[in-house]
Amino acid sequence: MLRYTAMRLARTLIGMVHLQPLPGSPRWQGSMARVIEAALADAQALVEGGIGALLVENFGDAPFAAGRVEAATVAGVTAVAAEIRRAFAETPLGVNVLKNDARAALAVAAAVGGRFIRVNVHAGAVVADQGIVETDAYHTLRDRRLLGVEALIFADVGGKHAVPLVPVELEQAARDLVHRGLADALVVSGPATGQATPLADVKRVRSAVPDVPVLVGSGVTAETVAELLSVADGAIVGTAVKRGDDVRNPVDRGRVERLVAAARRP
Repeated sequence: MLRYTAMRLARTLIGMVHLQPLPGSPRWQGSMARVIEAALADAQALVEGGIGALLVENFGDAPFAAGRVEAATVAGVTAVAAEIRRAFAETPLGVNVLKNDARAALAVAAAVGGRFIRVNVHAGAVVADQGIVETDAYHTLRDRRLLGVEALIFADVGGKHAVPLVPVELEQAARDLVHRGLADALVVSGPATGQATPLADVKRVRSAVPDVPVLVGSGVTAETVAELLSVADGAIVGTAVKRGDDVRNPVDRGRVERLVAAARRP
């Protein structure tokens, strides 16, 4: 029977590698070499600054598809992820294909040796800037089985830039993700990229599924990381490690080091 490889998530910081626009997206600049160079530079700053894992995301491709993405997007993410995997072979790598193409993320993970994927809507449905975005957990879990890829599913509880189509209590959403969606870890975020994740929400999810890893998904800073990690198992960091706190800028190694040091304080 296929066994999915567990990652050690205790106080783990996962650094975002926000990709520049990929082929086919509105702001594509025509050079994959430039996209790869920028991604490798960010990944290097994150790893050398002490980050424990990396998460590649097609952040520059806005506006995003509500469902399946184009083949060119999958090819672009794979090309970059393969280079990062080659350069940082010892660092666990994850994939997120926005807005919600978990099947594409699994395919990339299978091709490059990714250890996990992030899924923004793994249960239920939300209203987002893409319209109504729905779960495809049925096919995601079957694809994982058929591909034979040992990639964990990190599922958002609620998710950024979205609200549930109908009101659902946070605790029930967490339980559905784990017990019916078979998610391996849960991600609790604030309302948008770079915005703080309420500690109270993290505690609610933790109490609902105490045996499942819980990650903070947005707004983590050097000032808040220790308190958040007193409840959560880890955090996904992006905006706070960018120059000038601007998510569009390159990663600043000094900011990474300060955040990592703060996370390690008892």
